Amino acid sequence: MSEGETAGIRKPRGTGRRLHGAIAHKLGVAILSGEFAPGDTLSGEVAFSEALDVSRSAYREAVQVLTAKGLVESRPKAGTRVLPRSRWNLLDPDVLAWAFAGEPDLAFIRSLFELRAIIEPAAAALAAERRDRDDLKAMKGALAGMSRHTLATEAGRAADRDFHDAILRATRNDALIVLSASMGAAVTWTTQFKQRARALPRNPIPDHRRVLDAIAAGDGAEASAAMRLLVDHALEDTQTSMDV
Repeated sequence: MSEGETAGIRKPRGTGRRLHGAIAHKLGVAILSGEFAPGDTLSGEVAFSEALDVSRSAYREAVQVLTAKGLVESRPKAGTRVLPRSRWNLLDPDVLAWAFAGEPDLAFIRSLFELRAIIEPAAAALAAERRDRDDLKAMKGALAGMSRHTLATEAGRAADRDFHDAILRATRNDALIVLSASMGAAVTWTTQFKQRARALPRNPIPDHRRVLDAIAAGDGAEASAAMRLLVDHALEDTQTSMDV
């Protein structure tokens, strides 16, 4: 390991958002992977800063990030303690990224798909009733991007995320639209995860096209059913990849 680099974090050239973000990432991955369990106390500010050769202010800022996401709490004299999993904001895009940086268990992955199965079919039905020309254009553009780039690429996964985001936005429901970042992150990370060892077991484009066709036709029931099938197939493919 090179001088000034400890556990994957380089010695800062000054301080800033990139540094405390890197520290938060390292600690977040350690917590989500179980290296630090709920109830554990993290190393003290001085010890941690010296171990990683980073400033104490950068460490404090990183802990503030983790605190905001419900992973830890800091108290005077008691130190920084990992909170119970029930307190974690598991739908935060950063927390999802940290979870998938390690090896998430099937129970957590299944919980994400159960959430998607509750929200996305209903959202597709609302989108079929409320979408306008711009919404359909966004969905069609995203589907074209998925077809052109494939989900094996970052560009293709971004298009997939845009497709699901466009559906949530087409609901005209502010509470659902707020979930777009979380749902998009869940779609992206599960898609990337399930093809980490081999290509996707099935072409997902036809499932997406059925959802789009139903929304374009204004058929809420069919849009809901098509989205439910899409989510079910995605879970099956993910479970298959975990058996490899």
